[in-house]
Formats: sequence, structure tokens, C-alpha cells
Amino acid sequence: MRVHELAKELGLNSKELLAKLHEMGVEAKSHMSTLDDTMLDLVKAEMSGGDAPVEEEPAVPAQELLDDSEYDAQDYLPADEREEIHVAHKPGKTESKKRRKDDDSSEKDSDKPVLVEGEKLIKLKGAVQVKDFAEMLGLKPNKLVAELMGMNIFASINERIDVALARKVAEKHGYEVEHEKRVAEYVHVQQQKKNQEEEEEEDKPEDLMPRPPVVTFLGHVDHGKTSLLDRIRDAAVADGEHGGITQHIGAYSIEAVGKKITFLDTPGHAAFTAMRARGANLTDIAVIIIAADDGVMPQTKEAIMHAKAAGVSIMVAINKMDLPGANPDRVKQQLQAEDLAPEDWGGETICVEVSAETGKGVDHLLEMILLQADVLELKANPKRRATGFVIEARMEPGMGPSATMLVTGGTLKVGDAIICGQFWGRVKALINDHGVKVKTCGPGDPIKCLGLSGIPEAGADFKIVKSDRNARQLAQAEELRLKTEQLTTPKRASLSDIYDHLAESEKQELKIIVKADTQGSVEALVNSLEGIKSDKVSLNIILGGTGNVTVNDVMLASASDAVILGFHVAKEQGVDASAKHEGVEIRLHHIIYTLIEEVESSMLGLVNPEFNEVITGHADIKQVFGFGKTGKVAGCMVTDGKVNSKSKVRVRRGDEVLFEGTIESLKHFKDDAAEMSAGQECGIQIANYKDFQEGDVLEFYVLEEQNLTL
Repeated sequence: MRVHELAKELGLNSKELLAKLHEMGVEAKSHMSTLDDTMLDLVKAEMSGGDAPVEEEPAVPAQELLDDSEYDAQDYLPADEREEIHVAHKPGKTESKKRRKDDDSSEKDSDKPVLVEGEKLIKLKGAVQVKDFAEMLGLKPNKLVAELMGMNIFASINERIDVALARKVAEKHGYEVEHEKRVAEYVHVQQQKKNQEEEEEEDKPEDLMPRPPVVTFLGHVDHGKTSLLDRIRDAAVADGEHGGITQHIGAYSIEAVGKKITFLDTPGHAAFTAMRARGANLTDIAVIIIAADDGVMPQTKEAIMHAKAAGVSIMVAINKMDLPGANPDRVKQQLQAEDLAPEDWGGETICVEVSAETGKGVDHLLEMILLQADVLELKANPKRRATGFVIEARMEPGMGPSATMLVTGGTLKVGDAIICGQFWGRVKALINDHGVKVKTCGPGDPIKCLGLSGIPEAGADFKIVKSDRNARQLAQAEELRLKTEQLTTPKRASLSDIYDHLAESEKQELKIIVKADTQGSVEALVNSLEGIKSDKVSLNIILGGTGNVTVNDVMLASASDAVILGFHVAKEQGVDASAKHEGVEIRLHHIIYTLIEEVESSMLGLVNPEFNEVITGHADIKQVFGFGKTGKVAGCMVTDGKVNSKSKVRVRRGDEVLFEGTIESLKHFKDDAAEMSAGQECGIQIANYKDFQEGDVLEFYVLEEQNLTL
């Protein structure tokens, strides 16, 4: 419910309610801010406060109300609603035993009422026992019980009465009752974050240990990034990729010269620019792969730009040195133009000549990476709680949400309480890049983690906290923050906005649902599709999610008149039948650029065709002849151009256009003609028109369809 709606319900104006909310510690930016159910209950309870009337009820024996001693009506109600019940709560057998046990020891201080010294003020945190409340009022418990009986409420000294009833009793004895609200739950979320930050101690120098460097291969499509990585880790990833292009980020750890190196493999296609940028942000060293025969290409420049923006160390691997057209000197010259002067030319950029096909220079490349890592002095503390980033996340059958993570500090262990954005959980399993389950994972290592409550975004950071409770509270705090950010103040319409809206309403719209195997792929696809610019067709991505295409997706597409596009996913059982029944089109793809091309083609199909008018000739009407009972034929002389029997015709009289139509008949003397040229005489009959006169001019033209563009 929004603030202004609640204000109307409570009989207040929005400003008064906002002021009250701020006093309670509730952050509400405007009258359009949304209050969730828990917040709504707290606000309503606070606003009703002491004014809540206590209805007089007929005297009913408490035992009759609670015939079944095991039944506890309070247990079936939310905590806040329990305080509104004015019939005393009689404990059942199980609870009585527990109460007797608690009474023998001592109750928690938080459950007892608090009497403020020097003031007649009693602070309650909820329902209160009769004996405790009598003590605060300075009465004997049996006197308070008798007083309650006079109000038709039967309660023993161990039973509880709600805050509203306690307030009414206290007023008779000159006391005030203050109900301490649990608005702290909402203030608490920020405090939790603050406490968490305070708990994080700075790493001591003696605890810092060398960690493996994280290396990212960037570069132009088909310059051999995946093939080079295959050679390095001795695996055939490229052979298994559709079209020879890496489709989503992977992370791999290898060992060279007795030291570990972690590689992030990023897609080579230009469509995954966002994923390449994120890969650079997670890395220590960016290796720009350039084909010796192609040189620096547009996507190579783009990769260099991302690496520079990330502030990482840049190296260059000149690949395909085994080809006859290899020219490393030309590549180095192009690198100088990009402010990456090669080391052997007096610059600071390490350039290594390699061949993924033959393996030449690969060992030297690894040595240079380790040398660069030594210069960077990469260290981390393995003794602290783990922190790091999500490289990729997906929903896996039989496993649930899984996230490929890169640990940047600390040691990640099975059983740790983990928080990642608005998702949390306990680490159930850790699987390394070889598919082997491990117990721990140290700094600089990639790992697949199972146990999160949802699928986090690729690039999100994670950390380990003390307990599940802390993790859950921090996740709820982040979820609350995200909801708050989504609240926007209504924008007032301007004249330009209205014009823009009118222009938009004239556009055709293509609605699509995107389903992909991983969250990173979804993000990259959405970014690529949103990059398709068109003044004539608008692209509306109504859903982007991970997992196979489901019947629910089909129903959403049917309701929205959308097309479903799948990338590296399959269709669940019953989807085909549902799609056929609903008339929904589903297209599955394995190569990113074919998907994007298909979307562009579909958008072109929605563009209304445009035509150019081309004037082909003119003719003067010299004489008008009668034809049959009502028809007329214009005897014409073609003055310029040509007259085709399929041309359109326009009748002009001076500067005025009298009629536009088509030629019904074109004759040369008595014979039908297909075309007449300048200087020739002909008879022309115009469909549905006969009011021409001598001296009128006939203008002939054709409409040529333009090439469709977005």
C-alpha cells in the first residue's frame, strides 16, 4: 500500500503521515512510497495507539472459551494481531509446564514491563502477565484480577493481557503505557551492515600471503583466445562451442613453473561487450590477443579500452605466428597508436609472439604472466572470512542455484554462511574447475558454490558472515534497499514528453521473452538487443530469465503477444503443445549473432513499407472522344518521358490536381499498347474518371519501394 492510500484510510493528509513515519524511523521519500505488510501493521498499530477502544463483552467463563486445553488461539495469529485480543490468554498444558519452568527460573528482561523511575510511565514490548503488571501499578495481583473481572475479563495472575487493555487499566490508576514498537527491524538492517563492516578487521601484514594472478584474455572475434587457452590448459573447449565462439564466461586454474594462474575466459563476439568489460574488472592482468595476420581490429581497440578503464596491467599476445601472412611488426606499430608501446621498442607493454596451433611461445607467455604477477606483488589473507565476486550463475537441475565464484580474499569453506546481494544461504558444496568436490577454496581460485537462495547477478560481490541469521538479515536489508530504489516520484508531463509519447505510439513494437542458460548470458543478450536502435520499431523485452522454456513462459508470451527466444536452453515437457494451442512462436539458438540477426529481421518485418514516387512522363490532352454511352477517351500527345499501361496517372488542370488513379486502357490508334514514348499520339482511358478537358495535362508516375531500414 502506498503512503497516500494509507493516509486516506487513516483520515490524515500525506504530509502528516510522512512526518509520523519519520518519527518512527521509517524511511518514506514521498506520498508514492510503498509500505510492505509488516511495515503497514506496525504503522496501523502505532496510529491506533491509545485511542483503540476496548469493547465491553458479556461475562463468559474463561474455561468455556477454552474448552480444549491444548488449543491456543494466539498460536494461530501473527504477533501484532495477538495484542488486539482482549480475552485473557489461558495457557494450555504444554505451555503451562513451560511457564512453570520459566517462572521457577526467571523470565527474560525483554518480556517484562519497565517502570520509568520518577515518571508514571510503563514501557511494554507486548502482551504482559497480570502479576508483573500489578507490580508496576503498585497493586496486589488479586486486586488487579478482581478489577479485570469487573470489566468482564476473567484472567489469572499468570495469564497475559494485551497492550490496549493494559493501557486502559493503567489510565485508571494515573499511569501511561508506552508500546515499544519493533520499527527497529527496519532501522536494524542498516545497523547490521554497519556492524558487519566494523567486524571486518584490517589484514595484518604478517597474514598476507602470495595469491595466484587472475588473467583475462580479451580481443577480437576469431583471433584465437579460446584456442590459446585450450593450448594452455590442455582442454578442447573451442571444439565443443557452437560456431567456434565462446558463449559465456568460464574460469580455469592451471599450474606453471610450480605456481598457479587463474584464467577467466571471456566471449569473443562483439555482442558480449558487457561481459568482456566485467571480466576486465575482475582481473589483475589483461592479455590482449591479436592475430598476427589481421592486426588491431575494432573489437581489439574496444578490449584495450575496457582493460584501461579497469586499471589492470595489460600484456599483448600476438597469436597465429605460424601463418604465412603473420606480421608482428605491423601489430606492434598499431599498438603504439593505441598508447601501448612494446617493451622491445622502448615501451612498457610486454608483447609475446605465440601460436595456439603449434604451441610455440606459450611457455614464454606463462613465464611473462608470472613475472608480471611478481611485479604486482599480489597478496591476500587466507585466514579471514572469504570475500569475492560471482563470475557466473545459473539454475542447474538437481543442484538448484549454482554460482561460479572467484575468491579474492580469505578461505571459503563448506558450511559457511554466505551473503550475495539479496540472496543468502549456507555453502552446501564447493566444486572446482575440474568437477571435483573440495572442502575449502583459497584466494585467487575459481569455485562453483551451491547453497544460495537464488541466482545472483554476474559480477555481484559475496562475503561470509558469522551466522545464518546475520546472512538472512543482511539479505533482507539489501532486498529492502533495492525495493526502495525502485520507488520513483511521478514525473510531471511536459509538452515535449507528450510529443515523444505520440511518436512512440506510432511505432510498431516487437515484444520478446529471453531465456538463457546463465545469468551472464541473459545480461549480455539483453544489453545486445537493447543496443539495436530503430526509429520505426521499438523492442520490448518483457522478461529475461535463466532456465529452460516453461509453460508459464508460453502463457506470459500469449498474454503479452510476445515471441520467446531461447539461448543454450531446451523446452520443458508440455511447452510445444501449449505453444501450438496459444499460437506462441519459440525460437531456440546456440549462436549469439544468429539470434540477434533474427531479431533484427523480425523488427524489419514490422516496418511499414515506404515508397518513392518517380515521374515517368507527361502527356497533353489534345481532344476528347466519346466512347460508348458514357465513357470518354483522351486523345493525347506524349510530351516527355514514357507512358506505361501499368503506370499511375494524375490529371492536372493548371496547378490543380483533379484526380489520381490508374490507366484503364492505352491504345495506339485501334491497337492496345504497352508503352508509348515522347512524340507519339495515343488514346488513354482512365479508370473511374471522365471529366477531363482539352488542355489538361496527364502526369504519369510509378511507386518504387525503398529498402527497409530500422
